[in-house]
Amino acid sequence: MSEITLPSVQAILDQTLDPETGRAMGPLGQIQDVQVDDNKISYSLGITSCMWAIGDEVRDGINDRLTAAFPGAAINATIVPHERPPARIGQLGLRVKKVVLVGSGKGGVGKSTVAASLAVMLNQMGSRVGLMDADVYGPSVPHLLGLKGRPEVDADKKIRPIELREGFPVMSMGFLVEPDQAVIWRGPMLHGSIQQFLRDTQWGELDYLIIDMPPGTGDIALTLSQSVPISGAVVVCTPQEVALLDAVKAINMFRKVNIPVAGMVENMSGFLCPDNGKTYDIFGRGGARDKAAQMDVPFLGGLPIDIRLREAGDEGRLHEVIADQPDAAAPIEQAARALVRHLASKAASEGVSTSLPTL
Repeated sequence: MSEITLPSVQAILDQTLDPETGRAMGPLGQIQDVQVDDNKISYSLGITSCMWAIGDEVRDGINDRLTAAFPGAAINATIVPHERPPARIGQLGLRVKKVVLVGSGKGGVGKSTVAASLAVMLNQMGSRVGLMDADVYGPSVPHLLGLKGRPEVDADKKIRPIELREGFPVMSMGFLVEPDQAVIWRGPMLHGSIQQFLRDTQWGELDYLIIDMPPGTGDIALTLSQSVPISGAVVVCTPQEVALLDAVKAINMFRKVNIPVAGMVENMSGFLCPDNGKTYDIFGRGGARDKAAQMDVPFLGGLPIDIRLREAGDEGRLHEVIADQPDAAAPIEQAARALVRHLASKAASEGVSTSLPTL
């Protein structure tokens, strides 16, 4: 075994890349309490709430490198929170680290359910999350999460969003119109509402702002791309070919407006039968995975049809089932981790992040 010295261990630890920014963790103060005692190595690893979902993976990767350098060493790593507030981004001054769009090439594929589920799961895993329902013509997020009420406007003319829980703001046109009333707007009015939701809502400091997009390939993506830097877009589709054709259009739309595609999610990926626990491929399976490979975009995972989640969404309890029934939430958790993992990989490849405050 190579001799273990504090400088050699410190060098490996300090040059490990922070998953949020892609920068070396040592200069950012995220490696602390490094100790070497004979063949024992211990340290504390600071992970921001933005990347808390993959903190264990980051630690395991560091430990693998230490083991490769010092075979047989006993390693003890403690993960601790590392505070880093978001800087203001975009023309509208949002204090958000990652803006993620959730879109689809067509309606009826469960896009809003996936957007709400990802937001709830990221929050449950320790991140500060906001959810913006930009599907103005069919705002279903309030119903899925059982949220009611009308947002108030403060003295500074800022909108106070409805909170799912403390620190989890949600904004939707569904809070502003009656449930049975249609929104009949031309393009400029639609764009104005999106800008107002972003600019005038008291979002606070967030790790993630998840935006549920309108279905199809309209120009809302262009409005968003010109308003805030987008970290990535998640494209939701079902497994059958007719849905995949529209998903391809959505991917090409995002690429045309220079929005990076963070991955595809295959929704309704089999039906999980509650009677026998078997999965039946009603709409097929694996179509999105194959299409993602063809389009050179990440595949974030498949979400089966689960009656518990369907009933919870109808009853406004989607967040409760995700929190209380781990087996039902497991596919959502896998997709959320895959999304965070992709964003970390993107940061590492770029090596620079706009999420650090300007001093």
